[in-house]
Amino acid sequence: MILVTTDYITGKNLETIGLVKGGTIQTKHIGKDISQFLKHLVGGELKAYTEMMDNARALATKRMVEEAEKLGADAVVGIRFSSAAVMQGAAEIIVYGTAVKFM
Repeated sequence: MILVTTDYITGKNLETIGLVKGGTIQTKHIGKDISQFLKHLVGGELKAYTEMMDNARALATKRMVEEAEKLGADAVVGIRFSSAAVMQGAAEIIVYGTAVKFM
């Protein structure tokens, strides 16, 4: 499965199948949340949250790819990510794009 942020794939003629998406809401364990709060006071990267967001993006992308595969897609073009805070320490990640077949 080819995944790109562009609306085309060089050298390929594309037939649009439709919108595909994947999403997840992730949170950290309360112990990690407290340690990250303390880190916030002194500054620096919040590594536990960086890891949480990386994992959330990977899971959301996996779900989008699974949806595209069910439709028989060869690729997903125009991929975009969106995130939003749901509550303290929790984030929603959505990834979406256009499933296409090669002609």
